[in-house]
Amino acid sequence: MAISEKELFAKLSDQAIELPSWAFGNSGTRFRVFGSPGVPRDPFEKIADAAQVHKFSGIAPTVALHYPWDKVDSFADLRKHANDLGVELGTINSNTFQDEEYKLGSLAHRDPKVRQRAIDHHFDCIDVMHETGSRDLKIWLADGSNYPGQDDLRARQDNLADSLAKIYARIGDNQRLVLEYKFFEPAFYHTDVPDWGTSYAQVSALGEKAVVCLDTGHHAPGTNIEFIVMQLLRLGKLGSFDFNSRFYADDDLIVGAADPFQLFRIMYEVIRGGGYGGDSGVAFMLDQCHNIEDKIPGQLRSVINVQAMTARALLVDTEALDKAQRAGDVLGANDIFMNAFYTDVRPVLAAWRESKGLAADPIAAFNASGYLKTIATDRVGGKQAGWGA
Repeated sequence: MAISEKELFAKLSDQAIELPSWAFGNSGTRFRVFGSPGVPRDPFEKIADAAQVHKFSGIAPTVALHYPWDKVDSFADLRKHANDLGVELGTINSNTFQDEEYKLGSLAHRDPKVRQRAIDHHFDCIDVMHETGSRDLKIWLADGSNYPGQDDLRARQDNLADSLAKIYARIGDNQRLVLEYKFFEPAFYHTDVPDWGTSYAQVSALGEKAVVCLDTGHHAPGTNIEFIVMQLLRLGKLGSFDFNSRFYADDDLIVGAADPFQLFRIMYEVIRGGGYGGDSGVAFMLDQCHNIEDKIPGQLRSVINVQAMTARALLVDTEALDKAQRAGDVLGANDIFMNAFYTDVRPVLAAWRESKGLAADPIAAFNASGYLKTIATDRVGGKQAGWGA
């Protein structure tokens, strides 16, 4: 049975995509960071820019922070600033990959003093969460090694497990520890949390409030990401997404830029597996660095791409698909799936936006608003925010 337009509109209204504060600062390749006029100079201006994405899309109501990149004198004031602009503060992302002491690792380091320093940093993040009202503490680690024999692989896993247990013991009743994974970079021989299985093993040992974050750019070429999505949902351990795109290696590009069909397949498994909507417990977040494009339109485009593939995934006739699958109708089942993917959902999304009092074309409306010109004029002087600030 195909979904009705009324049902589709209701489902689309249940979508929320969290924006990363760092995406609004200057960023670039490993060779050059290119500046843009009007880039935020502090977290308050980052929030203001993120609020524009929600204003025009209607589905980006929260902003993730990176600590200490987004450190301010008063997080209560930052929270009020966000609320005044119509958004909330979301996930707190820790940072244990820039300090000199973390050259050989942080939570998995062989030196207990370094590990404790990294643990204390996460305690600070939890204090920030209490002030911001954030639910999730997201941990991504650069920990690993570059050469065989450089370190004891098993000892590092034991150290990591111990460190995570101490952090987990500190989180509140309504908070979660979310562990991300990445199969390489900056460590090239081994990474301490390289895949979903390692992340799953570590968080499963902690308890119900520990879950996995799946970054769509953190997999080897050819990986069936939607299978991982299905499995983590099946196991009850998919906590959040970091949505982005990459072509060769991890580049944090606009969602759907490299493989829209993959994004569709992921969203189908999310919906089928109960990972969609405010009650699912699965957080959708963007994780991007806009190198040469304007920041706010780049975030808008990503949000719209996720929404479009969600709409297409919702259009899959699941009853007809199940019937074809049970009958062993290989091509028939594939046709049902592909028909949904090839559906042009732009008109229905435009109608949904207009039903919410939004512009049918969010990017055109934002461009016409003059916001970019205004901030380029107003934000003269001071130091622009960038990757790492």
